[in-house]
Amino acid sequence: MKVTQSQAAILLLEDGTVFRGNALGKIGTSGGEICFNTGMTGYQEIYTDPSYFGQVIVNTTSHIGNYGVVNDLEEESGTVTISGMVCNEFSPIHSRKTADGSLQDYFEKAGIVGISGVDTRQIVRHIREVGVMNCIISSEILDVEELKKELAKVPPMEGLELSSQICTQESYFLGNPEAEHKVAVLDLGVKKSILSNLTDRDCYLKVFPAKTSYSEMQAWNPDGYFISNGPGDPAVMPYAIETVKAIVENDSPTFGICLGHQILAQASGLSTYKMKNGHRGLNHPVKNLITGLSEITSQNHGFAVKMSELEANENVELTHINLNDKTVEGLRRKDKPAFSVQHHPEASPGPHDSRYLFDNFVGML
Repeated sequence: MKVTQSQAAILLLEDGTVFRGNALGKIGTSGGEICFNTGMTGYQEIYTDPSYFGQVIVNTTSHIGNYGVVNDLEEESGTVTISGMVCNEFSPIHSRKTADGSLQDYFEKAGIVGISGVDTRQIVRHIREVGVMNCIISSEILDVEELKKELAKVPPMEGLELSSQICTQESYFLGNPEAEHKVAVLDLGVKKSILSNLTDRDCYLKVFPAKTSYSEMQAWNPDGYFISNGPGDPAVMPYAIETVKAIVENDSPTFGICLGHQILAQASGLSTYKMKNGHRGLNHPVKNLITGLSEITSQNHGFAVKMSELEANENVELTHINLNDKTVEGLRRKDKPAFSVQHHPEASPGPHDSRYLFDNFVGML
């Protein structure tokens, strides 16, 4: 169904706050955890990032959709993973000659419900003050009381296991079979650009589903292991924690990003917690405590590793720290060849300041 500017939509937050605007994408109803991304470009990469599975994205950039979509080059997975989108100004047309189509058509095909014509600055300020919460968008149910009943059915992100739903369901290979290195990838919701950063560094990959055991991965005889990003609460993923624990205990070179970082922390005896507001955007400053240099990073996470437990653990060293709120951005094992970062060194979108981490991992193999 084609959307016109006259079609109304409602955004209802869990605390009862209501915003009224215009429908975009599919006409329907969809809910999830509301969060905001401060990136000024790369919206298609954001919408297809598996780490956003189950979340409604508020784009803080005032104008969305103007450059359309490119179906192959700018997708981070094979599908749109967000539950909904909120923006200020939405463009149903696009001006980029190389685009494959409009964002409106892209959302309609993917079944994504959205809302525009709302004050995203007000929404972001409200979320920052009150904290993260669930929400629901509807362009078919405009009665707030009815929407509250639908919103009550949306599960909270804390305690939610999502990786097994979004990851590959069958193992597959990627790269040159004659490459110098073999890397086993535990797919918790991996981005395509992460995999390409590894294959570009002469790594042949075998990508395994999230619930794969260590023994099955080890049977391929890889030189090292990569633990991917992904959605959901790391504390309710014992299957991944046990796999990573076995990998590390067998002295295998290991690198984790985002959720993979949190799983490595859990496997090392550390706890994670739900943040009041996560880090999502392309401009987050991080300091590398090993080199003393600072980096501007791309980020997307709503959980973090407990700093107090890391500092008290004799086998784990803090390697990176967030310069905005002093949260854990990186760690490494002192006794094993394993390290991880909370931010996204592959970017896509975002700056490339942290891509040296892939070189560091390959150097360990």
